[in-house]
Amino acid sequence: MTEDTDLTLPRPPIVAIRHAKPRDLPELNAMILALAQHHGDASAMTPDVLERDLFGPMPWIQALVADSGEEGLIGYAILVPLYKAQEGKRGMELHHLFVRDGQRGNGIGQHLVDRARQIARASGCDFLSVSAATGNFAAHRFYENMDFIPRPVTGMRYLQALS
Repeated sequence: MTEDTDLTLPRPPIVAIRHAKPRDLPELNAMILALAQHHGDASAMTPDVLERDLFGPMPWIQALVADSGEEGLIGYAILVPLYKAQEGKRGMELHHLFVRDGQRGNGIGQHLVDRARQIARASGCDFLSVSAATGNFAAHRFYENMDFIPRPVTGMRYLQALS
């Protein structure tokens, strides 16, 4: 995992939290790559895949961006629908939350989470879910301060490639 710098830049005077638009795809893709690098992972994401999954005939995800105007995008959140069949409850997974280094600590992440909550509620969801790596204590504190309740991991997740 790469370390954040200790530098916090001044917050831009206006930051709009809005749904991603096709023109945002290159910057959004770059931030997804930055998050992967932050965690020591590779990213296979491309603007074309983002376009398919955000704006294609069967949109799979929703993306929110923090738009600072002249300085460009400084953060994003990706939302994915969830369902608990045994409870009959709809939910939304806050799959990614990212704020550019230098803008962390300026409230951008909180605004992205607040907007994600609004979207989940408006979509008829009963819950908003998020996960963080076991050793990512800063993320744990952030989510707990945003009133997320930690839940123990139960069981094993399995994956089967389909292509």
